[in-house]
Amino acid sequence: MGRALKIATVGGGIGGLTAACALRERGFEVDVYERSAELKEVGAGLQLGPNAVRVLTALGFRDKLFSFSYDAREFISLNWNDGAIRAREILGAEQKFGARYVMAHRADLYSLMVDRVSQSHVHLGKVAKEVFNTAGGAAVRFESGEEIEADVVIGSDGIRSKVRELLFGADRPRYTGQIGWRGMIPIEEAPEFFGPDKISPRTQYCGFLGPKGHVIMYPIRAGKVLNFFAGYFMDQWGEESWTVPSSVQEMKDAFAGWNPELLALMDRFDTVFKWGLYDRDPIETWTQGRIALLGDAAHPMMPTLAQGAAICIEDAYALARHLAAGGDDPAAALRAYEGERRPRANRVVLQARQQYLNNKMTPSPPPISREWIFVHDATTGRDWTPAAA
Repeated sequence: MGRALKIATVGGGIGGLTAACALRERGFEVDVYERSAELKEVGAGLQLGPNAVRVLTALGFRDKLFSFSYDAREFISLNWNDGAIRAREILGAEQKFGARYVMAHRADLYSLMVDRVSQSHVHLGKVAKEVFNTAGGAAVRFESGEEIEADVVIGSDGIRSKVRELLFGADRPRYTGQIGWRGMIPIEEAPEFFGPDKISPRTQYCGFLGPKGHVIMYPIRAGKVLNFFAGYFMDQWGEESWTVPSSVQEMKDAFAGWNPELLALMDRFDTVFKWGLYDRDPIETWTQGRIALLGDAAHPMMPTLAQGAAICIEDAYALARHLAAGGDDPAAALRAYEGERRPRANRVVLQARQQYLNNKMTPSPPPISREWIFVHDATTGRDWTPAAA
């Protein structure tokens, strides 16, 4: 083409911003169009496996990421009633997978990416109404009537993607039968220890697994904040949202009879939010001409593998890599991106679903291995090996 491709990214979450960072690093002109009226990331803690940390390191974020995250060195599962250890996994991520496994606050990672992209390239209040291919590229028309054109349009607009709906029709998400509560407190307000084995939620990733539910917690913000999630199986739920207000008492009522130290921890929260967990089947294609989907817009998944953000981040880097190698044929580059990424993402989606079903069993079987996920290197499209380090 003889000039830098112009890329329009619809959706300014972590997936869209990672794509913008990776694309700008390769010399593309990138603008992000976000439907919200302000720049913010909804949510609390997130886990970044070695596969995600490897990409963030390649983007130059390693030192800053480690300054606000917390290392996960082991995963500890406790009995729901007495708090004794039921399972313990020593991770050894750097030795086994070539990168750390860390926990972080979504907002910290989000801010890091916004700073890299520059707010002048992030346009707020842009609600997509139409998206379509043109003779020389693709275009987006917003509800305001404004229309923009680009060489490539990326739909990174999340689990309720408007771009996906416009290209491939509306989906029919299924309520999984589980709701979740989330909250955060200063780390010093967490119990010093749980159970007879003296497991400290202040310094360790730990969780409880029991009848009709599970609870996980881990430090974030360099160990200064405890992130907390409680999932409970119930038949009815009305909406798919991260921000439905709830109450501590409602959460405690769901876990009545569980470990008293855990219930006492729940009392430390001033505010908790709840949401319903929904599942979707993988879609058959992510691309149409010069338009492609990325992240949750392409492959929404259940949180049971803690891979939602990580696979979005992988997608973003792979997309930039293929467009950089695609020369004068962006549509072919997008097809190559889909060809590489869709089989992997779909496999993660289906394993996350199976892990959810396993968690509902009594007793629950051991977790399905995630090692095949962690070892992947999206910067090359191949698995990491010690010899390649």
